[in-house]
Amino acid sequence: MITLRKIEKVVQNKSGPYYILRGIDLQIAEGDFVTIMGPSGAGKSSLLSIIGLYDHDWSGEYQLGDQAVHRLAAKKRAELNKQTIGFVFQQFHLLDDLTVAENLDIPLSYRNIPRDERASLVADSLDRFNIVGKKDLFPHQLSGGQQQLVAVARAVIAKPKVLLADEPTGNLHTDQGREIMQLFKKLNEQGTTIIQVTHSEENASYGNRIIRLKDGVMV
Repeated sequence: MITLRKIEKVVQNKSGPYYILRGIDLQIAEGDFVTIMGPSGAGKSSLLSIIGLYDHDWSGEYQLGDQAVHRLAAKKRAELNKQTIGFVFQQFHLLDDLTVAENLDIPLSYRNIPRDERASLVADSLDRFNIVGKKDLFPHQLSGGQQQLVAVARAVIAKPKVLLADEPTGNLHTDQGREIMQLFKKLNEQGTTIIQVTHSEENASYGNRIIRLKDGVMV
């Protein structure tokens, strides 16, 4: 499903080139639950941003399904992102001026789905994640765990082929974090490919593979 060959990300500083990522070769199959681990500054979030089609400043080859990403223009990559990728952030990134239901509707609006069908999908998602009673609330009215639950629901509502998560439990209490990880495990068992970045060995145990980075290199 995902094949990376010799992916490199480099920035220039006063002392010369500095490699954030170097020589990354990686294959991820459909249905995998992969964890990327490593110390701070290892390049974990940078690699996730490249896989998620958010970062275009890199070199190498990236195959996503039948698409050669490295040959696509930025606009085409953005379209592929909307059609293929769901992303769960540590900081939730919900839109503060929209209700829970309206936040869930955002990814569907990118796909030209008729309004009535979108309303039905939002209702199904609210029910699936047990947040029907929160649908008219705004993010600031929710706890951290509830906000992350909404963020996960938003990330998967359009049934992305790949779900990416960057330290998804970093701002949650232990029990809330376990609830989110158990939800990820269930989504993976239902067929969603998941790639997470985490420092937590417990969170990593929910997946089936661990990729370790150090100084931008796979080790």
